[in-house]
Amino acid sequence: MADRLKDKVAIVVGAGSTGPGWGNGKATAVLFARQGAKVLCVDVNEAAAAETAAIIAGEGGTAAAYAADVTQSAHTAAMARRCLDLWGAIDILHNNVGIVEVGGPVEASEDSWDRVMAVNVKSMFLTCKAVLPIMERAGRGAVVNIASVSAIRWLGVPYISYAASKAAVLQFTKAIALQYAGKGIRANVILPGLMETPMIVEPLKDAYGEGGVPRMKAARDAMCPMGRMGDAWDVAHAALFLASDEAKYITAVELLVDGGLTAKVA
Repeated sequence: MADRLKDKVAIVVGAGSTGPGWGNGKATAVLFARQGAKVLCVDVNEAAAAETAAIIAGEGGTAAAYAADVTQSAHTAAMARRCLDLWGAIDILHNNVGIVEVGGPVEASEDSWDRVMAVNVKSMFLTCKAVLPIMERAGRGAVVNIASVSAIRWLGVPYISYAASKAAVLQFTKAIALQYAGKGIRANVILPGLMETPMIVEPLKDAYGEGGVPRMKAARDAMCPMGRMGDAWDVAHAALFLASDEAKYITAVELLVDGGLTAKVA
């Protein structure tokens, strides 16, 4: 199917990639554009946002890059204004930005805890604060947030701030979904499982013992019932469905994209 987001305007937060290849946000921004949306590609890394917007433009789509630190309310408010100035609407808000830092409650520093919570949870609070009033005035909108299976399962790596922040995203999304259900606005959350994206390389390269990145990837592949990690496009296609009118009667849903992982370790 084509044009599943025709005439829609989307903000993808975290649309850049932290390294070579395809991160979830980068793939989602490109897929949204391929399906007809105008996409504001937002990232704290201006060059990464510009790279994604250039891919979209090169394919004949419509996109603009915007640099913002979405842990700052002034930045998220300006982000929303920029999207309105460009295209006059915001139909979709996709919150993909997130970081992981290894450490349990004893090992992790207070600064690390605060940093992860700010990027993974506060950012969604601030983007929603900026965008929801615009959606409410229009009487329509779809919010798609990214959490993780770490919100509901122990996966063998001690990253307490990541797990806690992603668990917070689940209830945050449900609360928005129910508060705005009667106002034409839907909110859903995706829980990716073990995914092979640039995000996992640096923070997790030593988290699975000696052997570096190859050992880490092999260990994660072995944990998956399908024998392999998923990729960014698996998450992007789930986000496309939830953002589209095909999901017009779906809200407050937690959608697992994990290749059966959570069923295995339940």
